[in-house]
Amino acid sequence: MSEAVRPAPVRIADPEAAARLVAETLTAMQALEALLARESDHIRVGRLAEGLAEAPQKTALAGAYLQGLQAVKANAVALARFAPEGVAALREAHGRFSDAVAANQAVLATARSVSEGLLRTLSTELNRHAEPSGYGSRQAPSPYGHRRSAPLVLSRSL
Repeated sequence: MSEAVRPAPVRIADPEAAARLVAETLTAMQALEALLARESDHIRVGRLAEGLAEAPQKTALAGAYLQGLQAVKANAVALARFAPEGVAALREAHGRFSDAVAANQAVLATARSVSEGLLRTLSTELNRHAEPSGYGSRQAPSPYGHRRSAPLVLSRSL
């Protein structure tokens, strides 16, 4: 069994290394924020395939961003000493990024809710037409759904 290769932890020892870490983390954060905005824009107008097409890039950017955050946390004292303006810039950018993530999550949740609602409506309509109509004795409806319901596949990948 092979272990996952982890990069060596970043240790900040001078102002140049501090500035480089701040810049790399800001770059990853801004690229991920832009990608989330594109994804949200596509999904808002119903272009789900285009919105979800950049998932591998999103995963890579999220990984780079999280690694940057871990390095920032591990070197918080050195960053405060060598690049206090960089720490302030990271805090400000992180606030904007958090807003972008919240907006993206709201768009994804809305799209999921709408698609599930459409599938429920479709299933109800299909089952309503499959039931016999007319007078006479009918069986009481089951609390577990229709007995004659046809299988309907629901994808929860959204």
